[in-house]
Amino acid sequence: MKIAITGKPFVGKSTIFRAITRATEDNHLIGKPNIGIVKVPDERLEFLSQTFQPKKTTNAELAFADFVGFENLGSALEKNLSVLNQLRTAEALAIVYKLFDVDQKNSPESAIEEWESELLLVDLQVVENRLDNIKRSSKGKKSLPNDKEKDLLLVCKDCIESGKPLRLLALNESEKKLLRDLQMLSIKPVIRVFNIPESLLDKPKEEWPQILQTQPTSSMAVTSICGEIDLEISQLDEMDKKDFMKEMAIEELGSNKLIRTTYNLLGLISFFTVGKDEVKAWTIRKNTKAVKAARVIHSDIEKGFIRAELISYKDFKNCGSMSEGKNKGMVRLEGKNYIVQDGDIINFRFNV
Repeated sequence: MKIAITGKPFVGKSTIFRAITRATEDNHLIGKPNIGIVKVPDERLEFLSQTFQPKKTTNAELAFADFVGFENLGSALEKNLSVLNQLRTAEALAIVYKLFDVDQKNSPESAIEEWESELLLVDLQVVENRLDNIKRSSKGKKSLPNDKEKDLLLVCKDCIESGKPLRLLALNESEKKLLRDLQMLSIKPVIRVFNIPESLLDKPKEEWPQILQTQPTSSMAVTSICGEIDLEISQLDEMDKKDFMKEMAIEELGSNKLIRTTYNLLGLISFFTVGKDEVKAWTIRKNTKAVKAARVIHSDIEKGFIRAELISYKDFKNCGSMSEGKNKGMVRLEGKNYIVQDGDIINFRFNV
């Protein structure tokens, strides 16, 4: 699961990327994005690790790709189709905007409007090209299997021409499937990442710019990070990191907020498996049934699924141990169709 970090040049994209991934290698000169795997921060996993003292603790993970900055997305992508194709394979777009060195001409509001317009122009070209192909292939034929696709593309065209991103369309699963191969950009979930100046960290949140108070939606989220400070902190050892954050009165790293915001926007949750060998967070999508969650661990567990023995993280923490959870009736057995909840601690019973 890859998230593309993109934006205009000199907004601090690569600084933010290095802060969240601790990456040092730069492939931009040969036209490739920098890719890094990041651990999803989770206090619940830390507590479970302290409780079970396993040999190994494994966080959920996400992949972030840092793309070279685009001054003009449409023209830049036309010249470099490989970059376009890589950007299109991302699950979401983390678009970075700077809140330092800004003026009326170069405001974050204008940058957002410009980026949204660029995404729409790229998608409009895709839609029109596909409609042209359908028109050519339908000459002399009364009806084609792709009539539904044509109708859907016309809806997309109207949406784009009205200045709205495709992610605002209420699409059902079959419609999403029809559009999937086109890999359009404005249909992807977007995280607006505001790179804030260090001076803003000293101010109460109520005094922060109004644009940072933008309410999230199901397909768009907002977060902030001081890229330079987060990068500096990321290069410290754990003890120095805590001291530095305390001195700066930083309760949480912006990079952690970005990772967690992205995880939530993608509709992802974690369930846990625990034991002396390993405590691990597993990633699934919301509303996943127990039998499908079992497959994330191993396909054999899905095939031989019998029951899921589980307890919620909240109940486990209140009980203090699995045995006490059983004594209090907090541990229960669930079948294949149980919808796994965020934070469930599960032991799958299976037979193969």
